[in-house]
Amino acid sequence: MSRILIVEDNEMNRDMLSRRLQRRGFEVLFAYDGEAGVVTARSQLPDLILMDMSLPILDGWDATRHLKSDRATRQIPVIALTAHAFDGQRDKALAAGCDDYETKPVDLDRLLTKMNALLGLIPQSA
Repeated sequence: MSRILIVEDNEMNRDMLSRRLQRRGFEVLFAYDGEAGVVTARSQLPDLILMDMSLPILDGWDATRHLKSDRATRQIPVIALTAHAFDGQRDKALAAGCDDYETKPVDLDRLLTKMNALLGLIPQSA
């Protein structure tokens, strides 16, 4: 069972996403701001992080930079989640160290495809 850390300050988004992932067999951890996300990632070492980019205390951009600069957490894939689908946001997320990008509201099938690819759960084509 893959452990997913959801770093999200919006309770409705966190609840909806966590329930949908748990039904698909994922173990879900939570953090409510970027600073707590970094601390939780370092202590729990999840298999993947879903990182909201608009977070209190430490935004998702800086939280991802911290995680990717730390030897203990740099290998953990991070998918940026943002409601701001402006031009350049995907590039900005990738430049911050995110491994992929998804807009809100989340298209669960598309997100699961990205998650499974980063977790190595999709068989590689020959």
